[in-house]
Parts: sequence; structure tokens; C-alpha cells
Amino acid sequence: MLELIIYIPLLFTIPTVFAWKLFEKAGRKGWETIIPFYNLYVFLLIIKKPMWWMILLFFPFLNVFMYMLMLVEMAKCFNKFSLGEQFLSVVVPFIYFPYLGFREDEIYIDPADRKKVKKSFAREWIDAIIFAVVAATIIRTFLLEAYTIPTSSMEKSLLVGDYLFVSKITYGPKVPNTPLSFPFVHHTLPWTESTKSYVEWIKLPFYRFAGFKNVEHNDAVVFNYPTGDTVSTRFQSNVSYYTLVNEYGRKRVWSDKRNFGDIVVRPVDKRENYVKRCIGLPGDTLRIVNRQVYLNGEKAENPDKLQYQYNVVTNGNSINPKVLDKYDITETYRGSMPGEFVFILTDEAKREIEKLPFIKSIEIFNDKPGLWKPEIFPHDSAYKWNRDNFGPLYIPKAGVPINLTVKNLPIYKRLIKTYEGNDLEVVNGQIIINGTKTNTYTPKYNYYWMMGDNRHNSADSRYWGFVPEDHIVGRAEFIWLSLDQNKSLFNGKIRWNRLFSLVN
Repeated sequence: MLELIIYIPLLFTIPTVFAWKLFEKAGRKGWETIIPFYNLYVFLLIIKKPMWWMILLFFPFLNVFMYMLMLVEMAKCFNKFSLGEQFLSVVVPFIYFPYLGFREDEIYIDPADRKKVKKSFAREWIDAIIFAVVAATIIRTFLLEAYTIPTSSMEKSLLVGDYLFVSKITYGPKVPNTPLSFPFVHHTLPWTESTKSYVEWIKLPFYRFAGFKNVEHNDAVVFNYPTGDTVSTRFQSNVSYYTLVNEYGRKRVWSDKRNFGDIVVRPVDKRENYVKRCIGLPGDTLRIVNRQVYLNGEKAENPDKLQYQYNVVTNGNSINPKVLDKYDITETYRGSMPGEFVFILTDEAKREIEKLPFIKSIEIFNDKPGLWKPEIFPHDSAYKWNRDNFGPLYIPKAGVPINLTVKNLPIYKRLIKTYEGNDLEVVNGQIIINGTKTNTYTPKYNYYWMMGDNRHNSADSRYWGFVPEDHIVGRAEFIWLSLDQNKSLFNGKIRWNRLFSLVN
């Protein structure tokens, strides 16, 4: 919070300086615009607003809205009441305020002496809508945002149809990379397939304000999809662009618009939002042995509702759907033989199913150690890893050098090139970064390892690697609504027991 106390008055001093001549016309000294804290106090005196506004100017993100109101009130002091004039005072005060200041016919009118301007019905509604949009945008950008769970990768902790509120202030909100965008939509305009909802005329670097805490082990975290930097508009992030290129070749993916649509590149803040559990923190060494995660050599704490796939064999009977509902088993598939099924089960559900008299066997799926799966990070045959047996892998920490070799370069290559923007090449077995030969690299970001609780049905860090800190959006806090997509409105559609429950 200290940085906010230091930077906020400095930040508001910049547009206030451009009101130098306006301060003078109001009977104050021009130099008063350049003194942080004091300039805001004088500003409130000029526009005749109560001093408690000063307190609100030091509440993160609410202060932005309050300062915009102050700019509008300053314009009103010079008889500027139209939407266009007030828009100019908020968006380009560094042009508009000097313009008013140097025009001799623009005279300061004390708010107490100002005639009240009667607004039309339409103007009242327009002002109310603008106020609501601005306020909601500030809240959505910096404080709290609603998300929905579209996939089962976090079941049974988070269910398909859960509607979440995600706190952006917990870890500290990010400054948007693309601040100019259509309100309340993510990356694509409504009713279009690929029209961007944002423009990149202004692109801001990564900056995160101070939060209440850092990301911790087992937090449910919302983040921007790391390999969503490039996407096919036909598949979006349902199928990774890099998977498509590996399968069909880059030339076809880029040229076959009928099957792949357009290929678009997205800034970090406009990539798809994912929610997973943070398993590994910066500086951890992670390993998975027969599905069990180990951190720094110690067995990691497992989430309460961890799930895996099981091969379930009955005596030929099917299992009554009421039994599945009783034990909250929602993902089931028929096997290749009669009486054979694939169930996704928690430990508790597995114990209950085993008690049924017609169950012959339940066997967990497990990829054996040494079995290489090409879709598993780092997608290199030198690392014979799979979803159940993986690592060991060091998770990079900002400022801590990583020893590089040609062998481990596939693990850190994307980090160095894509996430941190360096030139990287290997020439005659020598690693060259930004034109300099080296055998170490010091990352500027912290990195995290995210995994779903539904371990055998989750596209997570095992498939695409590290999550950089500039991709972290916020912490999933609580569920405000939960709808079962398989039920009707009058037959259990609303999961009442999940409403307003905390995310664990």
C-alpha cells in the first residue's frame, strides 16, 4: 500500500499541472498545481466540493473515478456542460485545460454563483448510463469480476455451471495492457466471430499494484491462458494453436481459413481466462510420481476433492443413474466391453462404488514412468514424461539465475523468448541470448505451476508449462450462482447448496 500512497498524488499531479492557468483564473497561484497532495486540496476548494472527497482519492481504483469527477467539475466552473466538452476534460485535459486557460473569454464562475442547468430527460439517462459504465468498468478492471466455469477440469471443487466472483485486489490488480476496449466483453465483439473488442493504439507494459497477499499453494487462481498468445478463430483456445501447427503444419493452418479461420495474436490481458489450482510456486522443484505431486522432495498436500479416471467393471449390469447422483458422479463413459465403464471419481466416491455388489473391479488409470507422451510439456523426447509421472522440474523465480544447457533449453525456451521477449538461438551447441553467449538466464518474472483437480481431464501446466506472473488475474473467492446444465428449471437446475459458498 505504501507505493499507492506515494504514486497516486504524483499520478494525479500530471493532469493537474495542465490546469495551471485555470487555477490562476480561479484566484489561486499556478504553482499550486505542482505540489502533490496540496494541489488536490486546492482543486477541491476551487470546485467547491467537500473535503471528504480527499479521503476517497486514496482508495485504490475508486480514486480514478473520483478524479474524473473533479475534472468534469472543473470544466463546469468554466460553463462547459455539454457531453463533448466534459469528455474532452476527462480524456485530454492536457490539451483542453490549457486551451481554456489561454482563452481570454473563458472566465471562472464560482459554483455557488453558477446557474443550474436543467438537463433533458435524454441527457439524464445518458449521464446515468455513462456513470454506470465507468463505475462498472473500474470495478471489473481493478476490483472484482464475474466468471463462469465452462469445463470440468476443476471438478469437484468447481463445477461446470458455477458462476464465480474473482478478486483482482487479492494479489493486486494489473494495469490493462490494452486500456482502449469495448466495455464488458473480453477479446471479441458480440455477434462476431473474430472482430477484436480492443485496439492496440495504446499498449501499456505490465504493472501490478500492491495486493493483500501473494499467490499461495493450493489457491484457486484465474489467469490468462499462457499459450493463448496465438489462436485460430475457428478453435479459439479449445485447441491450442501450437497443437494445430504440430498436427497439420504451419502452412495449412495459416492458409486454410475454411477449417481454421483467421490466425490472430492477442496481448496478455485479452487471452482466454483459465482457472486452476496453484500447485507449484516460484523456486519450487516439482515432481509427479504415480499421480502424487512432490514439492522440493516432500509429498504435496492434495486438494480435498481430487479426481482421477478409473476403469470400472461390473457383472454386466449398468449402474442406476440415481446411484450416480447419490455419489455425485457426473462424468461416465461406456468402455469397449459390456459391463465396462470409465468413471471419474473422488476417493470418497470410489470407496462407495466399491461397496456395490455388482462391481467386479475398479482400477485407476496410470501412465507408467518412462512412457513419453508428446503432448506433455516440454514436448521433447529427451524428457520421457507423462501426465502421471513428470519431472523433476524447477519453477523459475524472479532474479534467481537458471543454469542453461542445450538439454534443458526446451523447458525454458518459451519463457526466455515469448514471455520475456529475448532473442534466443543455439549455434554449434552454444546458447546465445540477445547476441551474447551464456550458460545462465535470470528471469524477470515469477512463474507458477497450475493443475486442475480433475487430474485426468485437465489441460494444465503439464501440457503447456509455466504461468508467468503477468498472466495472473486474481483469486476465485466465492460462487454466487450454480446451474446444472443437465437438469431442468424445476428439477434441480439451481444447485442451492453451492450458492454464496466460498471456493476452497
